Amino acid sequence: MTDAVWTIQRLLAWTTDFFRERGIENPRLDAEVLLSALLGRDRMYLYVHFDEPLEQEELAQFRSYVKERAAHMPLAYVLGRREFMGLDFRVTRDTLIPRSDTEILVQCAVDFLCARMEAGMDELCVADIGTGTGAIALSTLHYTERTHADAVDISPAAAAVACDNAETLGLTERIDIHVGDLLAPLAGRAYDMILSNPPYIPSADIADLMPEVRSYEPHLALDGGADGLDIYRRLTADAPALLKEGGAIAVEVGINEAAAVAALMEEHTRIVRTETMKDLGGIDRVVVGYTV
Repeated sequence: MTDAVWTIQRLLAWTTDFFRERGIENPRLDAEVLLSALLGRDRMYLYVHFDEPLEQEELAQFRSYVKERAAHMPLAYVLGRREFMGLDFRVTRDTLIPRSDTEILVQCAVDFLCARMEAGMDELCVADIGTGTGAIALSTLHYTERTHADAVDISPAAAAVACDNAETLGLTERIDIHVGDLLAPLAGRAYDMILSNPPYIPSADIADLMPEVRSYEPHLALDGGADGLDIYRRLTADAPALLKEGGAIAVEVGINEAAAVAALMEEHTRIVRTETMKDLGGIDRVVVGYTV
């Protein structure tokens, strides 16, 4: 970028070409998202004000964004935030980036908890294991009433991000965030529902992931062991004992893992039936185990 006048239109055209040359999958869209975020405007603004020039300070910040994205850093890490369930979450490289597929898990939780409330139950409690940004637990709280959450992450840095998001969303009083290994911090407690989006990618597949994931997202939140099922084995063995009567455990799963995870749930004597839910792409994405 030279000292010439850089209008929105010219900047978008240059950035789109630059991203395309570097193998960015959606070069025009990413350019628009970055510039919209920089200006604090929606993308339509860019088209209506295409001839608007940018200030030098804005250009400097945009250059930084472009450099990071051209190196295949995910947009969410470049901007430090991600929208999920209509809410805005802070993200860092210590946390997995919330994805739209995970909204299936949250909607499952909201529907289940609302049904229990309608049945006369009150002061419901949910646990979120491997909380990361806190997106699952906090979204569930936001869309339900009279619910409390315990969220656990083994990473202190990730737990700190979840705390920040809880404060931003005004949910601090309804959630306790713990640092620890899976269910260890929750011993002796009881839950209406236990949720988790655990690491589920087989170890050997990590190297073949797209660079945005492989090089930037925390492997601790990706690597599910040799067959991708390590954490599911531990959760399905221990989590049902922490469920209240009629409670449920719901987990997100990877491609072709739903049947195996459902079978693991059914091995526990407290799980009487399982259900599988598909994502918008028709892939089995969430497995739910119900108690009586």
